[in-house]
Amino acid sequence: MNVKFQFCFLAVLLISAGAKAQMPAEQVDKDSGASRNWSFSFTADGYLVPDDSSYGSIAFSADHKLLHLETRYNYEDLQTGSAWVGCNFEAGEKLKLEATPMVGSIFGNTTGVAPGYEVSLTYKRLDVSTEGEFVFDTRDSSGSFFYSWAELGFSPKDWLRMGLAAQHTKVYHTGLDTQRGFFAGVSHRKVDFATYVFNLGWTDPTVVLQVGVSF
Repeated sequence: MNVKFQFCFLAVLLISAGAKAQMPAEQVDKDSGASRNWSFSFTADGYLVPDDSSYGSIAFSADHKLLHLETRYNYEDLQTGSAWVGCNFEAGEKLKLEATPMVGSIFGNTTGVAPGYEVSLTYKRLDVSTEGEFVFDTRDSSGSFFYSWAELGFSPKDWLRMGLAAQHTKVYHTGLDTQRGFFAGVSHRKVDFATYVFNLGWTDPTVVLQVGVSF
């Protein structure tokens, strides 16, 4: 799948998700009670990688009480998809902990199984979050690897969030094993926009443009 097609595909999904996110309340009320208990999120990332092919990745999740379902593409590897199931846990009010242990099936250029997690801790306008997975490559055990993404964020305004980020990935490679950098993002209603800049000052920076919709 070439880059142009990937970004077109991301745009179509984003527009359709955004349209549903803006559905009037009276229309939502017409839906079944079961559907109102579900929450959904869609995230699209565009990676601008120096001296390498730029690419896009997507993730879609659905949550219903304890149940967490998620699908990803170009996340663990290029031209690779994954499907996940997990359990949602929450604790605390002022200091809020959210944790989702899960297990996934990986298919495509990389094939395997993966235990994973998503964890966040929030206190007032500060937050720290991390997600990771260990992919057991069922074709070649030497291809097994650990993926992680971590953020430390601060929200001076309800619509503004900024902070530090780090990523360890197999999809692209630089002179650094762990990509590290900073980010800034804004939100409007149910839509979030963020820009991440990795490795600035160490090597040619990688830029990640992210759009997320929740509904």
